[in-house]
Amino acid sequence: MKLSISDRRSGGSIGKPSKSGHTTCFLNGTIRTQDPGQPLAEALVQQEGRICYVGSNREAKSFARAGARTIDLGGRLVLPGFIDGHAHLVWGGEQLQGIHLGGTLSREQFRQRIAEFVFDHKGEWITGSGWDHQQWSPPVLPTKQLIDEVSPDTPVLVRRLDSHIGLANSLALRRAGITAATPDPKGGAIVRDPATGEPTGVLKDAALELVAAAIPPPSPRAIEAALLGAQRHAFTLGVTSVHDITQRSDLEAYRRMEHAGLLRIRIHARLPLALINELIEEGVQPGSGSDLLKIGSLKAFSDGSLGAGTALFFDPYTDDPTATGLAMEMLSSGDLLRLGRVADLHGFQLSIHAIGDKANSLVLSLFEEIARSGPVRDRRFRIEHAQHVRQDDIPLFARGGVIVSAQPYHLVDDGVWAEKRIGRERMRTTYAFRSFLDAGVRVCFGSDWTVAPLDPLAGLYAAVTRRTADGKNPDGWIPGERIRVEDAVRCYTVNAAYAAFEEDTKGMLRRGMLADLVVLSEDIYPQEPDTLNNARVLMTVLDGQIVYEA
Repeated sequence: MKLSISDRRSGGSIGKPSKSGHTTCFLNGTIRTQDPGQPLAEALVQQEGRICYVGSNREAKSFARAGARTIDLGGRLVLPGFIDGHAHLVWGGEQLQGIHLGGTLSREQFRQRIAEFVFDHKGEWITGSGWDHQQWSPPVLPTKQLIDEVSPDTPVLVRRLDSHIGLANSLALRRAGITAATPDPKGGAIVRDPATGEPTGVLKDAALELVAAAIPPPSPRAIEAALLGAQRHAFTLGVTSVHDITQRSDLEAYRRMEHAGLLRIRIHARLPLALINELIEEGVQPGSGSDLLKIGSLKAFSDGSLGAGTALFFDPYTDDPTATGLAMEMLSSGDLLRLGRVADLHGFQLSIHAIGDKANSLVLSLFEEIARSGPVRDRRFRIEHAQHVRQDDIPLFARGGVIVSAQPYHLVDDGVWAEKRIGRERMRTTYAFRSFLDAGVRVCFGSDWTVAPLDPLAGLYAAVTRRTADGKNPDGWIPGERIRVEDAVRCYTVNAAYAAFEEDTKGMLRRGMLADLVVLSEDIYPQEPDTLNNARVLMTVLDGQIVYEA
């Protein structure tokens, strides 16, 4: 059912809005503003891309003078535009154009999908992601032999869904110069055949970059096309802002697109911490930019992922007593602390990836050391993922004001197989959303797209129900860590805005805030799992303009 949109000048329905400078009245809604001072309203008015009124239908109608549009919401739920706290927009856009291996349930399906894609792209570098060998039976990593026959003349590098492990075919390994004599890079591993010492094609963490470096960089036009595809996809899901994991070449493309008027989605760009000295030399200031494109925090890694066996733990993996994971080279060399101090002194926020309990503990200690030796200020340190933590470390997040940037949909997949990797005891504080919130920790939600779906409604469903992909946890995997709908929504709105120092402009529907909002088909607040699962985005509004309508 389409929403009723009328234009006072013509009296008829319109498919696209006028420019944001015109007044728009949104009437007859169930508007959950996320503003504690006015949590519920039935009408909202925007002018010049900003909210100028939130309240009753009667008062809102007084704004509907000549030239105003009115949108009858028909009682539907309205929320602030969703903010994805962790996504890879260009990767996601590339995946929309390239090979997607999610949903492959066996080695045979994996091989067949690659064969079909290679048939149409012979000779080109084939990249993609989404596969998860933990879903296969048996859960054994693929090898180059599995795909060599279907890609003899086409180099292939496809990453597992977490992007911490990948498979390269023989041609890709040759292009990268990887042989039995190639040493493992710091913070990575080239998996080898135990009998021959030859690379199997499986690469972990930093070893992936050895092959990635041999792939020709995408052209500026290709990056722009990927972003446009990602932007369109985001709007269909109600996402109006993204804390993007941004490469240097991506940033230049974003700037060109903003100048050309093609950039619509709001991007909080997070560049690699390794670039800090270049950024300082160029005079780049944290928070600089516009309402569409801002320089955000600086990102670095401390460890890998659970699925790849490279998340860093204090105790060995249950299914591999010889392994405790991998510390990334930046952490083990001391560069993470050194560069983190430099970035902090220049006012940059730090966002550090940590999955395993030891990685999280080490990063918390690193943050404490940086804060102790630096000036007093509002830092808002972030740990990206914080998936597996020790119970004793949870209060340290609150004490240090460390934000947990979590991706709830990951638990839908991990809950199927995580126990066999780390055992029941460590699972108790896995994706510990309720424990974090109860301890006073700020939690913001995102997707880690393309590792998981960009869809915030899928993330909300995961956080509230904690149901896993195998259907074996109808009451929730670790049910004590389920959270309420209202808390999950705040993690995608208010808390995500706070995590980017943007709480004065985003995350709430309040007078003076940006007119970014999403209209849903269902009222998800009754917290019925089926309602959450069935809800769909009917309209996405950004800067007062309708950018998507179902």
